Amino acid sequence: MQQAFIDFFYSTGFVAMTWQQLVMIVVALVFLYLAIGKGFEPLLLVPIAFGMLLTNLPLADMMRAHTGHDPGGLLWYFYQGDELGIFPPIIFMGVGAMTDFGPLIANPKSLLLGAAAQFGIFTTFLGAILLNFTAQQAGAIGIIGGADGPTAIFLASRLAPELLGAIAVAAYSYMALVPIIQPPIMKALTTKEERMIKMEQLRPVSKIEKIVFPIMVTIVVSLILPPAATLIGMLMLGNLFKESTVTNRLSETSANALINIVTIFLGISVGASATAEAFLTAETIKIVVLGVLAFAVGTAAGVLLAKIMNKIVGGINPLIGSAGVSAVPMAARVSQVVGQKENPSNFLLMHAMGPNVAGVIGSAVAAGVMLSLFG
Repeated sequence: MQQAFIDFFYSTGFVAMTWQQLVMIVVALVFLYLAIGKGFEPLLLVPIAFGMLLTNLPLADMMRAHTGHDPGGLLWYFYQGDELGIFPPIIFMGVGAMTDFGPLIANPKSLLLGAAAQFGIFTTFLGAILLNFTAQQAGAIGIIGGADGPTAIFLASRLAPELLGAIAVAAYSYMALVPIIQPPIMKALTTKEERMIKMEQLRPVSKIEKIVFPIMVTIVVSLILPPAATLIGMLMLGNLFKESTVTNRLSETSANALINIVTIFLGISVGASATAEAFLTAETIKIVVLGVLAFAVGTAAGVLLAKIMNKIVGGINPLIGSAGVSAVPMAARVSQVVGQKENPSNFLLMHAMGPNVAGVIGSAVAAGVMLSLFG
């Protein structure tokens, strides 16, 4: 009987646990605290953190690959949706069904702010090259600067699948931390007077404009950059479901049940990719550092361009430039919060949504550029 208890003890995960797995479990618990205790994007961080926890439990083998007659672990099967590029386009369709492109249509100049924020992608690409990553790996790392998790996963699965886990975790983690990362940069680059600027109300946008927009964007972008057609096409299909008003059931499913289901699978599998062996490496540390650089440069570029536009045409609050990263609607809400702290009567949310949704298009276009050059 005593030997049976000894054998049982040695079969438990307590004995098999390495210090690396313990570190990753602590990281997962910190993420759970940030998500549940601090409210930092819990819809993203809770499944990611729990997937990270599950994959680092010794002997559970939840990310064990399918080989021969041996079935794979549950999370390995979920992960195939990331690796094969299935989940990100579905997420994009759901985002499209939830997105109102009206502010962008009403103020086309905000497209420039969305484009400026993508500057972080190409800056980080150069930084990754200097750190001895290959061009394909650098392209996949750079896309973290777009603040768009599905795009980062989609591009990494095509260009650098060996870095998919680290890139996905970095991208989603920084997306959740946008409310912490952006405000110091926004305040450092603007004056109090600029942050207090009140913007004029946007013009009404007709139903016809909203229906034509996703169709034309799909055609134009896909003809210029065919590799971007998958993400742009699904994004605009979801938006067409919403704006046509004749496919309400499809729009509601895409924007609610479907995107929620896929988000669960994607979040858990992204977290599960952060195994101790794959994550605690020098490459991962470089990717994490480059990810912060990408977000910072993208935010700064958007704010600086908005400052320039305000000097030229006037009436533009530079804070909306930070929303050019495609973390919808987090980045737009950050612009609103920072602006209202300076001027409680200021309402920047709808103005910030223009560059915010432009950033979604911009990140997909940037991914298409990377695929065209290095795919």
